[in-house]
Amino acid sequence: MVSVCFYFQVHQPRRVKYFSDMKKSKSVEELEEAIFFDEKNKEVMKKVAGKCYMPANRTMLDQIDLYKKDTKKFKISYSVSGIFLDQLEMFGMDDVIDSFRELSKTGCVEFLNETYYHSLSSFWGKNTERPEFGEQVQMHNKKIRELFKYDAKVFRNTELLFNNAIARTVEKMGYFGILAEGIERVLVNPPYSPEHIYKLKDEDSHISVLLRHYKLSDDIAYRFSAQWAETWPLTADKFGSWIKECQGETINLFMDYETFGEHQWEDTGIFNFMKYLPYEVIKYDHMDFATPTEVIERYPQRGIIDVEELSTHSWADLERDCSAWLGNDMQRYVYDQIKQREAKVKPINNEKLTAIWRTLQTSDLLYYMCTKYWGDGDVHKYFSPYDTPHQAFENMLGALSHLDSAISSYYD
Repeated sequence: MVSVCFYFQVHQPRRVKYFSDMKKSKSVEELEEAIFFDEKNKEVMKKVAGKCYMPANRTMLDQIDLYKKDTKKFKISYSVSGIFLDQLEMFGMDDVIDSFRELSKTGCVEFLNETYYHSLSSFWGKNTERPEFGEQVQMHNKKIRELFKYDAKVFRNTELLFNNAIARTVEKMGYFGILAEGIERVLVNPPYSPEHIYKLKDEDSHISVLLRHYKLSDDIAYRFSAQWAETWPLTADKFGSWIKECQGETINLFMDYETFGEHQWEDTGIFNFMKYLPYEVIKYDHMDFATPTEVIERYPQRGIIDVEELSTHSWADLERDCSAWLGNDMQRYVYDQIKQREAKVKPINNEKLTAIWRTLQTSDLLYYMCTKYWGDGDVHKYFSPYDTPHQAFENMLGALSHLDSAISSYYD
C-alpha cells in the first residue's frame, strides 16, 4: 500500500507597525498597541479567511464526509500556529475556529504541534536543552488540546527547520515523529527517496522523520496556475496518475494552507482540483490517504538521515537552509537582539510582556528583511507588508526600542 499524506501549515504573523507610526507607551498594554500593526493584521486575516480558510475548510470537510463510509477515507493533517489562533480570537473570527473544530470532530484530521509563535527558538540552547523552545511547544500543545481536543504525537518545526539536535530535542519532549524537507542533499543514504520513513543516525534515537516530497508538493503549491510549467494544466487525474507510479510507502504532500484560494486563486480551479483528487487516489487498489501518525505506525524506517547543526535545512527558498531568516547582517542583528532580551524579560514574570517579546520572535518578521534577488527575492517581496527589507529592519528596531523602554520601567 502507498499512502498519500497531506499536511497543511496554517499561520499568519502579527506584523509590526512602521517605525514612524509607533507612539510612546506608558504601560505594557499601551506597548502592544504601539508596536503591532493590528489594523493591517485584521485586514489580512479577514481577507484570507474569506478566500482560503473558510472555503478550503468546507472543501476538505465535504470530501471527508463523502468518503466517511468508504474503507479508504480522505484524511489530512494541520499545524495551526498559536499566534494565528490568537489573532482569530482577537479579531472575533470564531467562525474560522469553529470550522477547524468541525474538521477535528471527523476523526480524519490530525493536528501537529509546533512553536506557539512560529519562531526560531529551536536554535536556542545546546544539545537537547532548549528551554524557550520547550516552553513554546508546551504552550502550543495546550492550545491545540483546549480548542480541538487533540494531543499531538508528531511535530512540525517552524518552516520545517531540521537538524539532528532539533529532532533529538523533539523526541525528548515525547514526540515520535517530525517533518522535514526531502531535499536531495539529505538523501545521501539508501533508499535515496523522500517516499520512505527515515530515522536519525543516533542509535539511541527512535523518532521517525517524514520527508516532504517537494517536487509533487510544489506542483500544487507553486506551479498549479503557472502556464509556463510543463505540468500545466494540472488536473486531479493527471496528478493521481503520477502518484500511482511512486515506488515508496508514503507520498508526503506538505504545503501552506493559503495555497488554496490565496496563493492559487479560486478561478485557477484549485478547489475543484482538491474536490476530485481523493477519487483519483483511492480508485487505485494500492493507494489510500493517511495522517502522519498513521504513516509512522504502518511503515518501517527504511533509511538514515544525518543533518548536523551547520547544515540545518528548511523548506524555504532555493537553498532550503536558514538564509531566508538569517542570511544577512540585518536579520542576524535583530535575531541576536531578541535573544539577548530573554535574560531581562523572563525575570520580570509579566505574562503580557513575555507574550510581546515572543511575538517579536515570529520568523516572518525576519523573513521580511531578506535581501535576496531573482525568484526568491520576488517571493519575499510578495509576502512582505513593507516596501523594502531595510524598512522592515527599521520597524523591528523601533519595536525593540519600545520593548526596552517597558523592560527598563521594571528595573528603574
